[in-house]
Amino acid sequence: MNISYNWLKTYLDFDMQPGEVAAALTSIGLETGGVEEFQAIKGGLEGLVTGRVLTCAEHPASDHLHITTVDTGSGEALQIVCGAPNVAAGQTVIVAVNGTKLYKGDESFTIKKSKIRGIESNGMICAEDEIGMGSGHEGIIVLPDDVAAGTPVKDYYNVESDYVLEVDITPNRVDATSHFGVARDLAAYLRQNGKPATLKRPSVDAFGIEDDAPGITVTVEDTEACLRYSGVTIRGVKVEESPAWLQNRLKAIGLRPINNVVDITNFVLHELGQPLHAFDADRIKGGRVIVKTLPEGTKFVTLDEAERTLTCKDLMICNEKEGMCIGGVFGGLDSGVTEKTADVFLESANFNPAWIRKTARRFGLNTDASFRFERGLDPNGTMYALKRAALMIKEIAGGRIAGEVQDVYPSPVQPRRVEVAYRKIDSLTGKTIPRETIKNILDSLEIEIVSETQDTLTLHVPVYRIDVRRDVDVIEDVLRIYGYNNVEVSESVRSNLSYRTPADESYRLQNLISEQLCGAGFNEILNNSQTRSAYYEGLTAYPPSRCVTLENALSADLNVMRQSLLFGGLESIEHNEKRKNANIRFFEFGNCYGYDASKKKDGDALAEFAEDCRLGLWLSGNRVENNWAHPDEKSSVYELKSYVEHILTRLGVNMHTLVAANTDSDIYSTGISFTGGNTKRCLGAFGAVNRRLLKMMDIDSDVYYAELSWTLLMKETGKNKVTFSEIPRFQTVKRDLALLLDNHIPFAEVERIAVESERKLLKKVTLFDVYEGRNLPAGKKSYAVSFYLQDTEKTLNDKQIEGAMKRIQTNLERQLGAQLR
Repeated sequence: MNISYNWLKTYLDFDMQPGEVAAALTSIGLETGGVEEFQAIKGGLEGLVTGRVLTCAEHPASDHLHITTVDTGSGEALQIVCGAPNVAAGQTVIVAVNGTKLYKGDESFTIKKSKIRGIESNGMICAEDEIGMGSGHEGIIVLPDDVAAGTPVKDYYNVESDYVLEVDITPNRVDATSHFGVARDLAAYLRQNGKPATLKRPSVDAFGIEDDAPGITVTVEDTEACLRYSGVTIRGVKVEESPAWLQNRLKAIGLRPINNVVDITNFVLHELGQPLHAFDADRIKGGRVIVKTLPEGTKFVTLDEAERTLTCKDLMICNEKEGMCIGGVFGGLDSGVTEKTADVFLESANFNPAWIRKTARRFGLNTDASFRFERGLDPNGTMYALKRAALMIKEIAGGRIAGEVQDVYPSPVQPRRVEVAYRKIDSLTGKTIPRETIKNILDSLEIEIVSETQDTLTLHVPVYRIDVRRDVDVIEDVLRIYGYNNVEVSESVRSNLSYRTPADESYRLQNLISEQLCGAGFNEILNNSQTRSAYYEGLTAYPPSRCVTLENALSADLNVMRQSLLFGGLESIEHNEKRKNANIRFFEFGNCYGYDASKKKDGDALAEFAEDCRLGLWLSGNRVENNWAHPDEKSSVYELKSYVEHILTRLGVNMHTLVAANTDSDIYSTGISFTGGNTKRCLGAFGAVNRRLLKMMDIDSDVYYAELSWTLLMKETGKNKVTFSEIPRFQTVKRDLALLLDNHIPFAEVERIAVESERKLLKKVTLFDVYEGRNLPAGKKSYAVSFYLQDTEKTLNDKQIEGAMKRIQTNLERQLGAQLR
């Protein structure tokens, strides 16, 4: 936000230079990015002086040029050739002497000694367009005779040089989005630093009704969206160009002057931070302003001539026939003041920040008014701003204040009551600030001390300080004015014992697994948690009804929260494939969201919503390519399975407690899910992505995808205990079985039954061959399985080995119908 240095000084007397003001504001939390000089007239009229024309004769070689001698107060008359038709002896004129730089738009030129048709000329007598004082070029500027020769023209015209401070306002400091708000903070800084500072608030005591004739009346139908609406009618105004001082104020901060009435509303906005709107009173049909919403789908044309479709959540300022303005955001095409306007209705209102923010985002509008309203303004300030603007209109545009002042304020807002303890101030600031200093700072910030005890202060915080709601907010305000740099660094260290929270452990393990995956050739990706609902159409694993829908979505592509990490990764794969990067190994940590209407509970607004952190892995393309020592090899689901197992092993998950099964999730053409462990819930799944989804995403190659519930895995690891055991001194015994099984039985079932049959001696079960084909009964397959047995206490004997294998074989035959081949 731009703040004018000269404008700031109208509210506060100080002798600081612009750079010093910038440093002071930055030190109290209003970071100032830069300071730039502003000149109302480019060049500042430097080098221009007044002169008296002593003689004026016709040029012998021209029918329109004149040879003049001009006294510029330097003691020596200058000979200047001039082509203006109105130049004459005895005139007081403006002279650009040699060396003066003049500007025309972005171009400049320097006046030099020259010859014009053989006659020497030392300078130029100027017209108004040549020095930036206007656009006329019919003749030279002629000044009054009482102006002394040699007077600097910048002094005669009182050209003001200004500096503009670029202040970066944080979203919580809407009270500082005005010159008076910044002056208020600067005054607190000056007082704290021992410099007397008194804020000069513009007086509105002269405000009064001058015409008893009825004015525009106001009705507020939607008091949720409109917290306060103030307005007044001003009759008999003359709309014209604003005076130079007002134009210069607006130009300095980057605003284009329009006319005196509109310029005054913009001036008050940037003076006090309260948006205003001036309506042509004659265009308010029925003589009544109605604040309400209009039916869904109503068309409305705004000032930029764009037709917009309203929703039932867009607050409108209406007359008895139609809408005139989108409240707090943008005016209507026919609502503004023009040069034909004679009567004005001036609006000063306060709107619900949430309503304004949603409407502004819905229409893609960001105005000075919406910028302030959506951050929350003080409803108690509308009347003061209204009176200030009305008095300025009366002074500059004429007119008289007519009818009763309209002020609809159904629920007045009172100052917030906050209690703060001196001990807490000392604790949080790290320094014992003198009690009187604390009270002086609070007074300078207009925070009223209601009562005081030996240990605490009871305060009333002004309504305009929306960011000060708790004692810690008050302490922050005290510290920023006291000065962060005034808190010394102690020679002793005060520290607290640290402990690791579950979130810390999750973060540590995420880094651990990330490093493992990067070492295996993966790249980490990060996708938007907002996605398109169309991805979930037709899915049963993630039905559209389970999507968390955004009420005010930025677009149809970002209208729901993701239920799965899958589609973000597929978008990344599609992007890479189109750019000839087909061999993909991606992983992502991210939150997924779900909605279940059946879990809704009264009193718990979030009961039906779920959030789960997950880890996704994607494989596509070749695992090995263009390697002299290895033929090309495509990625496969088995490669993905190995990565999943390595992750689970690294996290300390007991693989023997997991149960794998074919998944019926329709995001996979073939897939495996695994459950078990301490939680007895599904920890994740992996498989080949359904071709239908790949076609929808415009991906040609096969994609293998795994999604693990990181939330559940953290519960698994949280219950794991690290144990140590000696390296076994006795050898392992291996026994192989060839088992004939039904086709639908997975190896995981064989492994589970074997482990349950022999928990003490069986250390590992591996599958080393699968056969389906000739010489086997229909619907059967053959597993070749190795069983590894070991006793940590002694060498196994044949009896133990045969007993263990007999139990395993018997249970496989009984539970799975297995047969030995």
